[in-house]
Amino acid sequence: MEKESFIKRLSKNKTAQLVTGTVFVLLVILGTAYWKINSSRVYIDKSDVQAPQINLAPTAAGIVQHILVNVGDRVDANTVVAQVGNELLKTQTAGIIVSTNNSIGTLAAPGQTIVSMIDPSRLRVIGHVDEDKGLSDIHIGEPAVFTIDAFGSKQFNGVVDEVSSTARSTDVVFSISDKRPTQVFDVKIRFDQSLYPDIKNGMSARLWIYKQ
Repeated sequence: MEKESFIKRLSKNKTAQLVTGTVFVLLVILGTAYWKINSSRVYIDKSDVQAPQINLAPTAAGIVQHILVNVGDRVDANTVVAQVGNELLKTQTAGIIVSTNNSIGTLAAPGQTIVSMIDPSRLRVIGHVDEDKGLSDIHIGEPAVFTIDAFGSKQFNGVVDEVSSTARSTDVVFSISDKRPTQVFDVKIRFDQSLYPDIKNGMSARLWIYKQ
């Protein structure tokens, strides 16, 4: 009986050792895979969708007579969007109206923005990356995957289109610490808007860039 009991305990110990060893090997494999995945890409949490804003303004002072568009309207090139005095403000490119100055009857100064728009073909996902968080590993042409907060975990594909040559902010930070302030740079991701027509200007995003 004692011999059988000893054999059973020995068998249990071997089984426990085998299970422990198997779990350890799996953890090593998973850890290695996790490290390889994360070392092959740069993650940027602070990202958003933007397009350069196009401001339409009169060249001379005048009374705002008419605003002919509303926010959200899609307009073609050479569309009259407003009248200030005798001057007609026209679009130079097709786009989407994002803001209007509805102060009808007021005096507008030269250069004062009356209507603002964007060209949707210039929409980019712009990641704001700290200089010490992988900026040196990001290059034009590298593939990227991003998610849009409004669409949950759905993934979209893009490619690095531009890496800014200067920091996005030149503000001087005064601190009693010896640590120098970290500069933030913009990384622009181009995507095929015809595949993702629901992505809109101003949406928040998360971004992964795969190093090559």
